[in-house]
Amino acid sequence: MAKKPSLGRQKIKIAKIQIKNHLQVTFSKRRSGLFKKASELCTLCGVEIAIVVFSPAGKVFSFGHPKVESIVDRFLTRNSNLNSSSLHLIEAHRIASIPELNMQLTHLLNELEAEKKRSETLDEMRKASQSQFWWEAPIEDLILHELEQLKDSMEELKKTVTIQANKLLLENSNSLSIFGVNNSIRGGVDHYEIKPPPIMSSSPSASHIHSYGYGHGHGLF
Repeated sequence: MAKKPSLGRQKIKIAKIQIKNHLQVTFSKRRSGLFKKASELCTLCGVEIAIVVFSPAGKVFSFGHPKVESIVDRFLTRNSNLNSSSLHLIEAHRIASIPELNMQLTHLLNELEAEKKRSETLDEMRKASQSQFWWEAPIEDLILHELEQLKDSMEELKKTVTIQANKLLLENSNSLSIFGVNNSIRGGVDHYEIKPPPIMSSSPSASHIHSYGYGHGHGLF
């Protein structure tokens, strides 16, 4: 079966996605990528970052170093003249938390990537299994070769069904014939009557024998 030509990698148009499911999937992918880049920027340059994102469904997601709250407070109050002790605490917290948080983030991203690959593999397996049963596709989607093969299969199925139907009819006919013969024999036995022999002579001796045989005389009976 010839594969349909692929459109290849295409440039994505930067516009709001109208399909709801596609929008949610794109948001999840881009959010993870954004947080990963922010984490790398913190590690490489030692910067402080706060990111707050609201999903299309209204859920809030945030990423911050050292903490979202402290950075937001600094931004709102415009207070950059922190005392020395506060700076030391922030720096100590940054040094202690960044490696561990980065390890956790990297681990989660690796798991996410593995799940994506697993999902892609399952999709390919599903598509492969569907391609094995091409006759289940809509008939208007079949090509000429598939239509001819489907026609041959239907004709072969028709022959098989006809042979099986004739076989069953023959078996039923034989069973009915045997049943009819048995009924005829049983009916003949049930209606068989023993008739008395005809009177051959009108002589007294013959009349006496006839009466004796059927209990009309004055003999032993």
